[in-house]
Amino acid sequence: MSVNAQQHTLKHCIRATGVGLHTGKQVNLLLRPGTPDSGIVFKRSDLDYKFSVKAHAMNVGNTTMATSLTDGRNELSTIEHLMAAFAGLGIDNAEVEVDAAELPIMDGSAAPFVFLIQSAGIVAQNAPKMFLVMREPVRVGNESAYAELQPYDGFTLKYTLDYDHPVFALHDHTAEVDFCTTAFIKEISRARTFGFLADYEKLKDLNLAQGGSLDNAVVVDDSRILNEEGLRVRDEFAKHKLLDALGDLYLLGFSLLGRFHGYRSGHSINNALLRKVLANPSSFDVICYESDCAVPPAYQRKITTLV
Repeated sequence: MSVNAQQHTLKHCIRATGVGLHTGKQVNLLLRPGTPDSGIVFKRSDLDYKFSVKAHAMNVGNTTMATSLTDGRNELSTIEHLMAAFAGLGIDNAEVEVDAAELPIMDGSAAPFVFLIQSAGIVAQNAPKMFLVMREPVRVGNESAYAELQPYDGFTLKYTLDYDHPVFALHDHTAEVDFCTTAFIKEISRARTFGFLADYEKLKDLNLAQGGSLDNAVVVDDSRILNEEGLRVRDEFAKHKLLDALGDLYLLGFSLLGRFHGYRSGHSINNALLRKVLANPSSFDVICYESDCAVPPAYQRKITTLV
């Protein structure tokens, strides 16, 4: 298994503008380089105090339709697609600032965020990269919906969706990717979020999804896909669930070595899985690939170094 032993961040700052999925309003986004060991930190500039929250499973708030981070007073929603881009490109440290309560939805995938990060440039830092290695299986949920992490020499993602709907019957229900940056960019990053027209109309009535459109989601009615261009890949539905899972899993605070399988799981179950992992220290180790690296104090229960 080939492993990059150093932490990485952005080379330059970069800005972008997009639409918030729920408010329908313009959101300004700024990505900045982060210092070694700082992780991914999200900030809001639209509040009258300093909102700054580290991207971590224990800081997750609402998980209805998206993953949000909370400081106990306010939240920042729809972080999972950008988190997936950071995970996919190996970004350990960065600052993310927006002037709204949600990140821009862009085209509903992680591809625009990949473009932003690559445009900003990626630079190695003088600090060892940390990995969370699964040592024991951990599972949450039940027969109708579950997510699990198992030990594995590498990182692989598998997702199975199951909708009793004629459109989904025509497309692959399961997607599996043995993870690397190339596989992420080619197979996962372009997969868009999807939803049902009936649900979209109900959300509109509740003053939600005001920014939703065929430009940033795959929309399905009772019998067909409404997007004129159709799907980008045959298994785009399942691939987007992999994208969401990748973003959610990066909230462990470290790159992951293990095997993920989700069955009809979503953000809530994904977060429950991470919290269960972190609550069971025997299920994982935190390691680095340098003999003199220092494991963060919160994880100094069993230090394993691979030279």
